[in-house]
Parts: sequence; structure tokens; C-alpha cells
Amino acid sequence: MIARHEGQILLVAGAIPGERVNVRIERAEKRLAFANTISIVDGSPDRRHAQDPLCGGCVYAHIGYARQLALKSEIVVDAFTRIGRIPLSQPLTVRPSPETAYRLRARFHVRGDRVGFYREGTHTLCDARETHQLSSGATDAVDASLAALGDARSTVTSLQLSENLTADERALHFDLTAEAASIETALARAVDAAKLTGCTARGHLGPTVRVGRPSVSDPLSALTAGRARSGQLGRQPASFFQGNRFLLPELVVKVLDAVSSAGTILDLYAGVGLFSVALASIGCTRITAVEGDKAGSVDLGDNAAVYPDAVKVIAGSVEEYVRRPLERADTIIVDPPRTGISREAMEAVAAHGAGRIVYVSCDPPTMARDARRLLDAGYRLTSLDGFDLFPNTPHVESVGVFDRSSKASTPSDRERR
Repeated sequence: MIARHEGQILLVAGAIPGERVNVRIERAEKRLAFANTISIVDGSPDRRHAQDPLCGGCVYAHIGYARQLALKSEIVVDAFTRIGRIPLSQPLTVRPSPETAYRLRARFHVRGDRVGFYREGTHTLCDARETHQLSSGATDAVDASLAALGDARSTVTSLQLSENLTADERALHFDLTAEAASIETALARAVDAAKLTGCTARGHLGPTVRVGRPSVSDPLSALTAGRARSGQLGRQPASFFQGNRFLLPELVVKVLDAVSSAGTILDLYAGVGLFSVALASIGCTRITAVEGDKAGSVDLGDNAAVYPDAVKVIAGSVEEYVRRPLERADTIIVDPPRTGISREAMEAVAAHGAGRIVYVSCDPPTMARDARRLLDAGYRLTSLDGFDLFPNTPHVESVGVFDRSSKASTPSDRERR
């Protein structure tokens, strides 16, 4: 939360807008200081007890959930107004999520006999189990796998967990100081003890080791809320995937509804194929999916292989892809990392001339910046929806649909003139 003192801006953890609190300054820069709330003078009616609001993923946990949704709506509206210079005519509706056991994936840090998340802004470990973000089976599996490693546990610096929607499949990736091949027997014990589908591991030296089937999968019927009748979508723990099991189908359906099945589709930052493969599963064809992450592009290729006539996979960075002349697309989907689309890729997307751009974002400021670029290129914002994929955090997922104005010209139109 933002406070001001003698002209300096303070970012205050553990407060709620409208409260009066006592704070301790933790760090100060030239124009900005960071502070933690140490006591409440005049509290908000939206304040509630939180186990450890500074443990990773819990920085909003002290705020009543309805107020969290209102704050996230304000964050998006403010970003579009202030950064994008795009005033929104009405508040953004943010779809709610259950607050517990929502996470499908997480990174745990390991220090000796301790494992957990980092406390905000530190490298101090806190107990991930007490945050209730993950299913109890997920945290049990992490504990069981580390215990089964025995002496090899000392080589683990962090691990990534991936779980499917129904929480009956789990896989892990271990980051090690030792060469992974040297502890392969211990990794097999960990897979058995934690009832994993499999695991991968990599040390500072040597290749990645795979034990079992190190991936989890979900039926496309579940991911598309029944739109698809068959098929699976799998992913490795190291691959990016949206993290909220409860809202994921709603997010996918929002994108499906925004994409016309009659035209060509370009899916940039496609990940493992959440949108492109889902579109193929409901009958869309002429889809090009681009993903630069190594693990993600492997999963994308595997998932799209079932639809060889519908999905063409490009394993390479979006920035490299847009340097060549782009194939014609009626709709472009972009789901970039938190930093947003690179300037090079954004310029290519804006100049391409696609009739519709569907922008999926987890960061309102970068989305607002890129939305301004699209409007300047002749697009209009048709719809904007919010999804609370990250309860008890400041983060909010947004889906913006941009349609090209009939008066806007394509590069080929300008060339003819």
C-alpha cells in the first residue's frame, strides 16, 4: 500500500487503504522507501487475521477477500488510466477464486532440513503449508520426496512442483549442486515415496536426469469446461503453466470465445499449448503456436502432435519469429511473461493488421503500456475481464480483446497508397 511522508513515497506491507498504522522502514532509496506495518492505530473493517502475511503468496492475506477483489479492480483501472492513458468507463469485474488449495504449481527453496517459500523481499524461509495455497497432498509429497532422498537431500537447492486439476498426479523438478546422474537411485526412491508420476533433476554440471514419467496432464474436456470431448494436455514441472485450478477453465473459455474458428490464429508465447491446443480440440484449424522456452516448447510439440493438421509449432523465441515476415493471421493471441511483450514483438503485432488481438496478462502496468500501443496502431479495446488467479497477492490476470478499427490501414494498404 502507498503512503507519503514529507514528500517521500512509502510502500507499506501489511496495511489497508484508509488505515492509520505504525511502520518500520526496512529500506530507503532516493525517492522510495519500503516499510512493514508493526501496529494498527485505526484499523479497517476489512482487516482479518493472517498467519504470516509476508510469507510468499500471502501479502494480501490480512485483507478480507471482497476488498481484495475491489483493490485488484482499482489496480487495473489505475494502470490503464495512468500508464495507458485509457480511461475505463466502469469498474473491472474480477472473477473470484477459492483462497485455499488453488495452486497447481510452485517453487520451493531448500536450506538444510527446511523447505518452504521465501518471505517477501528476503531469503528467509517460511512454511508453505501454513499458507494453504497448495493441496495437503502436494506439500506431503514434497516432504516425502525430500525425506526419501536421504543424504542426497543436501545437494538440493530448490524444487518445482506441478500438480493436475484433480490433484491425483504430481511431478517434481530438483535443482541440485551435484551432478544429477550421481543421485539417480535416490531420485527413484523419492518418486516412489511421494507417489509421483516422475521427476527431473539437473545439477550445475551434466545433463538433466529423468525418472519415471515426469509430467502431469489434464483432460482437455476439463480445461475447456466441456467444450472439447477428448484429448489431454500435459506439462513438465519446469514448464510454465497457469497456476489456479479453479479459474483455469473460465480463463480458457474466455479466450476460446474471443477467437473466431473461421480464420487463421497466431498464438505467441504459447507455453505448453493451453490456448492453441484447446482451440484445436474444439475444431479450430490453421493455428501457429510459438514458444521459446525449451521445456515448454517440448511439451507444446507433444500436446500439438495429436492435431498435426491444425497446429504448426514453432520452437523458438517470439522475438526471433517476428523478425521474419509474419504469416497472415485473423486473430493473434499473446500471453507474455510478467515483463510484457518486447518492443520488437509489440511493434510487429501492432503492424500486422490482424482483425483481433487477444491479450492475456498477469501484470496490469505492462498490459496498459501495450494496450496504448495497440490503440495508437488503430485498435480499440472491446472487452476487459479480470481473473483472480492469485488470491491473497496483489497480482491479477486480465484478458483484453482488441479489435482493429475498420478505418485503420494495414502495411499493404499503405504501400498501395
